[in-house]
Amino acid sequence: MKAIAIAAAAAGWLATSTLALEPLSIKGSKFFHADGSQYFMKGIAYQRSPLDPLLDKRQCELDAKLMKDLGANAIRVYHVDPAGDHTDCMKIFEDIGVYAFIDLDDFATYIEQDGPPHWNDTQLDAYTKTLDNFAGFSNLGGVFVGNEIITRSNGSFAAPYIKAAIRDVKAYMEKKNYERKIPTGYSAADIAELRPNLQNYLACGDDASVNVDFFGLNAYEWCGEETDYHISGYDMLNKNATDYPVPIFFSETGCNVPTPRDFKDQFAIFGPEMQDVWSGAIIYEWIQEDNNYGLIDYGRADPKTAVGGDSWARGGTPTPLPDFTVLRSVWSSVSPTGVSLNKYTSTNGPIDCPASTSGIWNVDPSSPLPTLGQTAVAAEASGTPADRAGATTTSGAAATTSSGTNAARRNDAMVQLGGGVVAAVVAAAALL
Repeated sequence: MKAIAIAAAAAGWLATSTLALEPLSIKGSKFFHADGSQYFMKGIAYQRSPLDPLLDKRQCELDAKLMKDLGANAIRVYHVDPAGDHTDCMKIFEDIGVYAFIDLDDFATYIEQDGPPHWNDTQLDAYTKTLDNFAGFSNLGGVFVGNEIITRSNGSFAAPYIKAAIRDVKAYMEKKNYERKIPTGYSAADIAELRPNLQNYLACGDDASVNVDFFGLNAYEWCGEETDYHISGYDMLNKNATDYPVPIFFSETGCNVPTPRDFKDQFAIFGPEMQDVWSGAIIYEWIQEDNNYGLIDYGRADPKTAVGGDSWARGGTPTPLPDFTVLRSVWSSVSPTGVSLNKYTSTNGPIDCPASTSGIWNVDPSSPLPTLGQTAVAAEASGTPADRAGATTTSGAAATTSSGTNAARRNDAMVQLGGGVVAAVVAAAALL
């Protein structure tokens, strides 16, 4: 693995080994490999254990062997230990051609929609510790500053706090003289009323220092045996993203109706309908849980040793489920036609920030972003923009004036994780 020297190197960065993957790059709305070929993501949501699935070398070896057979080239990990040694697992996944996309937040530091929203030093410190831990791995594909922070149609008042996090994470990389700037993005719930305002807001204007480098959408619209590109609404998702200036991909997808899943949406995502706009998809999820989205399972947990009442084993020998077999067949049959880096010219220029619309998009594009340490006031939470003296505007200039289904599924993924993670986290913390 290629070691990247950074002034603020963390202990986890020090190991070196044979280079298997060069870092991905971004130009315009596309990811590219170091050889100039376009990168299309065939990813798996991989949160095998509640706190960090990238610490167990043997388990990573077992899982990576099956992921290679599946045809995966990316994993998404929602929670990691910023103090853990991830060298072995990152190397294992690098060796099979897999990039890791890591969420920077955790249960205690995510940006809350209803807290009210806030962004402070404690959160930034936690984010940057995780960033430092992973930044030296060449197969770190990117980082998310949040996952489904906004979960309802009138939650747009939290959007500036997401953008403030992007700003400060990027500023940290600049301050610490990172050799490469890690792509930084956001993963959104698919809320019809906020389309395409949220994705456009996070990438609007011409100041890259406050904008996402990529945008992920958690979408489960392609559901049922009779759906298709138009019935599912994928045609509208594609239309809304046609002129998007940075890469956009499905950061979660894979409706579990019918069962086993048929993954027919992959033919659209990697086919002529969407391949020119979208950069791939991450399938939810690797491990079988009570929500029945698993590609594999490790069997049932021993009730005598299970932490927090979790009924599913969190490790062991992975056994492919029918969904695994179907997805392997689908992925092996889709070969998106990309463009080479040296022949690609991005025609998607800066996009305008969405105008404030009462009851739909309650963000004034001329309002400055929250400052570090700021909490939303009651007026903002009710949909009335508030002055933020001394902050930066959405374009980065100095300020001169003072979907319910996805939300429920997010709770399964990020909090419940098979019915036991909240209890498991509490129990684990009690043992420390």
